[in-house]
Amino acid sequence: MTKIAEAKGFGPGWPVRVARTDAGPAIRWADVLRSSRTRSWYFGAAISLFWVFSMIPAMVGAKPQPVWVIIGVALAVLYGAAFMVAAPISWSLSARGRLVVCGTLFAMSLLFIPWLGGDVVGLWTYVGVIVGMCMFRWSVTISIISALGLTALVIQLTQYRWSESLLIQPVIILSISLLMAAFGRTIAVINELRATQEQLEFVTAERERGRVARDIHDILGHSLTVITVKADLAVRLMDVDMSRARAEIVDVEALARGALADVRATVSGYRATTASGELAAARGALSAAELLAELPSSVDAIPAEQRELVGWVIREGVTNVVRHARASRCRIVFSEGEIEVADDGIGLADGDPWSTGLNGLRERVEAAGGRLSVGQSDLGGFSLRVSLPREARGRNRVTR
Repeated sequence: MTKIAEAKGFGPGWPVRVARTDAGPAIRWADVLRSSRTRSWYFGAAISLFWVFSMIPAMVGAKPQPVWVIIGVALAVLYGAAFMVAAPISWSLSARGRLVVCGTLFAMSLLFIPWLGGDVVGLWTYVGVIVGMCMFRWSVTISIISALGLTALVIQLTQYRWSESLLIQPVIILSISLLMAAFGRTIAVINELRATQEQLEFVTAERERGRVARDIHDILGHSLTVITVKADLAVRLMDVDMSRARAEIVDVEALARGALADVRATVSGYRATTASGELAAARGALSAAELLAELPSSVDAIPAEQRELVGWVIREGVTNVVRHARASRCRIVFSEGEIEVADDGIGLADGDPWSTGLNGLRERVEAAGGRLSVGQSDLGGFSLRVSLPREARGRNRVTR
């Protein structure tokens, strides 16, 4: 499959991207010259050609013969056309190819010597502009442009007596060429930023799709399995124990509502603070820290409306264990109306045990109507215990 990419060595943020195949960059001159990014160049380049065509009267005066006039006018038109396409063509070539483009335009300017003599240096401003737009390394760009300006000054000194006016043309070559070199690099940086923005948008979209797919799989994989088992059990209990069957159906409804809440949270981008997601994250974090993890197998015992709060508790509790406890074991317990994160580490530190994270969690828990407490765990370390709001305690069972 053909991909749009920048060929290596083209310079930073190259203005024209060419099609890249497995064999390398495939240059299509028609696509390069018609690229939308070249239109502004054509407009500016066409305006700047007034100096080339303003020399035609001087050329006609120097050689008024019809043949020479026709050749001179044709040469001026050809030079103007070459200048206009030189930059777009160079944008699709390597550094060596760009040098060839600049050299070709310089050689074409020398063809005007029969008409203009030493005044041909006036055309070297166009050569300097192309050198600047080719975006060579700054050392190369400055060296070439300086050589053009110095050569123009030497040629004029051989033709005319010294006067300050002889500096005008070299200064024009240097100033305009270096200005265009800086302008070209600015455009290159802008294009590079746009390309980076496009890549970031693509990567972000891919990551988001991956997150949603992964989280929905994690949520529904367990929940639908439990729902299926409980629904099957309820069907078999209908003819034996209707009250138990009714209880199983109630559990199925609660599981379905919890799964739906988690799916909505996933799609909304808040999946990171739900109980099931934080429990999975805790398992990975504790494993990476080489701690023995005693975790609940599911979050089914947590009512759907409390799973976000429980997720925050798990996140803060496990973070503290990994960072500060110096523990070898971490246990999370969901019990009747309560969740505890405990470890066998160094326990309570001297002084105020309330860190910034714990203070923020306490505010979150109290705002939801719960209560947070810390103390010594039965494992010998630190215990973070949260009592859930009373309305959430109805159907919780011990889950380990």
